[in-house]
Amino acid sequence: MAPYLAPVRNYWALLPAIAVIVGLVLLYAVPTLINPQWTKTVLNLFRQYPEDEQAGVLGAQQIRSRRMLAGLLVVGALALVGFNVSLNRESNACYTAARAFGAIDGKGAEDPCISMIYGTFIGDGLGPTSEEKPQPVTVYQLVHKKSPTYLRWIQNPPEYDDRNLLIGTSIDCALDLRVQEEADQIVVVVDADTPCSLSDSVSLTAVELKKPVGDRKLVTVGGKEMQRIDPDAASWPKVLGKLVTGG
Repeated sequence: MAPYLAPVRNYWALLPAIAVIVGLVLLYAVPTLINPQWTKTVLNLFRQYPEDEQAGVLGAQQIRSRRMLAGLLVVGALALVGFNVSLNRESNACYTAARAFGAIDGKGAEDPCISMIYGTFIGDGLGPTSEEKPQPVTVYQLVHKKSPTYLRWIQNPPEYDDRNLLIGTSIDCALDLRVQEEADQIVVVVDADTPCSLSDSVSLTAVELKKPVGDRKLVTVGGKEMQRIDPDAASWPKVLGKLVTGG
């Protein structure tokens, strides 16, 4: 697995600009919250015609108004940082999910939620197989009560109200995906005579099963058991820590 941030577009590259904005905001807001008269006096030093000492004294209503403004500026600065962290969280969640389903690093990784993973546009995994030697599918994801967060951010997100099995393939194999339910197992294959090509994107198909998976195994060509994966968005503290350390 590639490092957490590479080669995904790293919105934390905006850090210098954000740091300057937040720094200027805090430089004004923090002293103003403590004592608005301080900032009033300092700003008066930069005026061409400074006010006299008596005129420069703030009234009770002015003090309250300036503190409210300073508080709003602090909230705005925190929101700016939070928005930047949110962009990174979304981007890296989509990248992690796409890689888990078999996508390789490429141009699609520049904007993972748009180009690297998306819902299947044509095909639902249903239908019989016709090839004598179908191609294997190695991984799957089960969706329970809480759906994976990354599904909210991708293009054409699959419907999963009654479809709790997610299968990812390259786009050229999505139409040939076949899922067959049996009493003791679920067989997942790609109904094609040639292997699926490596791709920097994943087409995600949600399959509606006739009954819950239960104790049934998911297998592919030759009865080989598939690997279950559970990619999802990292927690906010983890994302912030990764972004700060570049890990």
